[in-house]
Amino acid sequence: MQNRPLADRMRPATIDDIVGQEHLVGRNGILRRMLEKGRISNMIFYGPPGIGKTTVANILAKASGMTFYHLNATTASLADVKEIATSTSDMFGMGGVLLYLDEIQYFNRKQQQSLLEYMEDGRITLIASTTENPYLYIYNAILSRSSVFEFKPVSESEIVRALRRGLDELNREFHSEVTADDTVFDKIARVSGGDVRRSLCILENAFYVAENSKLSEDAVSLLSPAYLGTFDKAGDVHYDLLSCLQKSIRGSDPDAAIFYLAKLLAGGDLLSPCRRLQVIASEDVGQAYPLAAVITRACVESAKDLGLPEAAIPLANAVITLATSPKSNSSYTAYHLASEDVANGRGLDIPTHLRGPAYQGYVYPHDFPDHFVPQQYLPNDIKNKKYFTFGTSKNEQIAKQYYEMIRSKYQK
Repeated sequence: MQNRPLADRMRPATIDDIVGQEHLVGRNGILRRMLEKGRISNMIFYGPPGIGKTTVANILAKASGMTFYHLNATTASLADVKEIATSTSDMFGMGGVLLYLDEIQYFNRKQQQSLLEYMEDGRITLIASTTENPYLYIYNAILSRSSVFEFKPVSESEIVRALRRGLDELNREFHSEVTADDTVFDKIARVSGGDVRRSLCILENAFYVAENSKLSEDAVSLLSPAYLGTFDKAGDVHYDLLSCLQKSIRGSDPDAAIFYLAKLLAGGDLLSPCRRLQVIASEDVGQAYPLAAVITRACVESAKDLGLPEAAIPLANAVITLATSPKSNSSYTAYHLASEDVANGRGLDIPTHLRGPAYQGYVYPHDFPDHFVPQQYLPNDIKNKKYFTFGTSKNEQIAKQYYEMIRSKYQK
């Protein structure tokens, strides 16, 4: 009997064997085109587990001709990275070193910074993977030197394709003729939540307990958690539920909001609702009730400390608070207006008096009555731009009164 899991035994050896990720490795996929050009650069792979990130990294490394190293940030240290970097000076590193760093979010800021030296001088080409949002968990300097690729949950039809190959492989290994109806394959794909590795694990265990040389739906049900049955054929239901949660809160419907929270938590996902609720607190409630962000953060941290199922209690508190709070997207809108000017190259001429202490002319507001003194803050080419507009909520109108009073009092 094989000790290695079926998913590892079946790990694709070529890019054509990969199921899913058509946008990356399909006929016109960006990674396929990069591979065909023979150009491997620093990359960040992000997405849920079990959908091919490690497999693609292995295939890229093999095709590149580089010496391949694989580290997991949950157990690796800086010493491991330095040891790999030293290999570039011997014959084994002559073709370059490709380091695949799994779960990079577990490297702290200092550890991530240490990678830059090796990336910048070319000793190491880095492919890092993460299940978290890279823009929140990965050091900006690494992001700026890398291409970011999103791996998506694999569709049910693609998972079924992998399952059929998996059953053929098991029959070959064990010299058997176990069969399965389409309904069994469909059920395994449905409860796998877009995770190919999980689907093959369920298949393998169902194979071992098959009776009369046939896989049964009952065995699959016993081998798979019931909560994973909420994912649809496109693997999008999970993300749809997060969208439903946010739109229900934005629409001030506490009943719908609490329902979608319950549905998400029934799927066993704690971190995604935690992240989305913190976004909602600032995007949709924002200036109308700034304390909502503080309350939500406290509830989220409590939920993470407690874990499921008790985590549902503080998260329910946050959801009801947000759904019943006054709403404003004024700060969110202001940011996007400003980001458009940044993207268009505006605002490069920053006022001299705002720069470092070596520059003269800055006036310290706290030295003046009401802690306010008129002076220019925006860059010269957009000095008269207005990004923020006060909303109609009570809190914002109170802030607006102070804002207008202080300026009319001191500005000419």
